[in-house]
Amino acid sequence: MNPPDDQKEIERWRDRIDELDGRLLELLNERTRCALAIGIVKRRLGRKIYDPDREFEIVARAVQANHGPLRNDAVKRLFERILDESRRVERLESDAGVAADHKEKS
Repeated sequence: MNPPDDQKEIERWRDRIDELDGRLLELLNERTRCALAIGIVKRRLGRKIYDPDREFEIVARAVQANHGPLRNDAVKRLFERILDESRRVERLESDAGVAADHKEKS
């Protein structure tokens, strides 16, 4: 290959990455909507947002399903970060819901 062909190959791979990033974003937002729905039910049940057993299960399942090239420790870190962000969004939503509940009762 010559340099212009190499540059075209890089561009093709970057286009593919951009496409995958878009799909990842869609999936992460869908996952967040699911977590928010669970958070609403948890609030009704009086349960805490943080469920360490469930989070351990999620991370373990992801690591078990991993076939690389990401290393298992990278998969673990990525899923822990996803879970951290899900918890943060759930807390924000829960705080907003509690505030709305108080406002309705006033």
